[in-house]
Amino acid sequence: MKLPENLSQKLMQREQTNALRQLPQPNALIDFSSNDYIGFSKNATIFNKAHQFLIENNCIQNGATGSRLISGNHYLYEIAEVEIAKFHESEAALLFNSGYDANVGFFSVVPQRTDVILYDELCHASIRDGISLSKAKSYKYEHNDFEDLARLLLKFKTSSTNIYVVTESVFSMDGDCPNLEELVSLCEKHEVYVVVDEAHALGVFGESGEGLLQSIQLHERIFARIMTFGKGLGCHGAVILGSQELQSYLVNFARSFIYTTGLPPHSVATILTAYRQLVLEKNSIKKLRENIVFFNQQKKLMSLQPMFVRSKSAIQSAIIPGNEKVKEVAQQMREQGFDVKAILSPTVPEGQERLRFCLHVYNSEKEITRILELLLKLLF
Repeated sequence: MKLPENLSQKLMQREQTNALRQLPQPNALIDFSSNDYIGFSKNATIFNKAHQFLIENNCIQNGATGSRLISGNHYLYEIAEVEIAKFHESEAALLFNSGYDANVGFFSVVPQRTDVILYDELCHASIRDGISLSKAKSYKYEHNDFEDLARLLLKFKTSSTNIYVVTESVFSMDGDCPNLEELVSLCEKHEVYVVVDEAHALGVFGESGEGLLQSIQLHERIFARIMTFGKGLGCHGAVILGSQELQSYLVNFARSFIYTTGLPPHSVATILTAYRQLVLEKNSIKKLRENIVFFNQQKKLMSLQPMFVRSKSAIQSAIIPGNEKVKEVAQQMREQGFDVKAILSPTVPEGQERLRFCLHVYNSEKEITRILELLLKLLF
């Protein structure tokens, strides 16, 4: 059966603007595109330890599927959530199937009809989708602009209104970080709730990869933290960190938690094993940070710094305006053996198209130098 005409037109429009998304083919190119920052998705130790853990704890025979409120709440969940909460120095933790599920579940039910959500304009689509399902009023503030945020706080704060301020510790498209100390201080002054998505900070910041907030000792002043595992941990799932009361509230009201099949025991065992491995992989996390420093030094030496968004994270974005141009540069890099992702509009605003370089522990300094030299050659 043919696609409805109006849907075909939307696809055609994407194709005409060079913005049509297509599934990438697996390849053996040098990886500067994945979010597998510390290589955990291909870590044989994690794979083997998770499998051994399942056998030793008789989990293979005792697994069950279904919502966690029916038959899917395997006892591994409690073990994992207790350990994760301890690792992140949080009162409680609640596992979700993905970062998308966690954000949609939280923002759709925690802020109430009389509440207000103030979110950074560059927050991830999963956050904005969750906010769109909320009955609360929502307003965006300019990216990392706390004067604009302060203006909105003064405008909407009343004695009967709860305000939730939402940001990310590392923004997924720019790789930059807000001044979290300034943000938290401002929010405490106005007595509002701070929610931070740390998807791209887990495994990257902190001595054991615990995330940016914990590494700068701000985590106890945050209402909720969302950690996604598909980046630094290289596996499925996510967790919301907060109080025991918040955990109980989400179990009772978050629809993306209640009305879905829980992760199988093997996935939970992999999450648990990956967290335990973080403590053992301090040298890898240190090497990743060294690669980030080296990348920044090299782009400065090659006078490429002005085209990059300022970032001290594993995400480094070079602005190359125009879908056609940035796709062309990415393709030329592929032909030279490098896998770098071209980010197109409308994913980013028109004129802000970019090459998004993701750095990993397994990228060598030689590879970093070569890819930046190639960028310089292709553009200048």
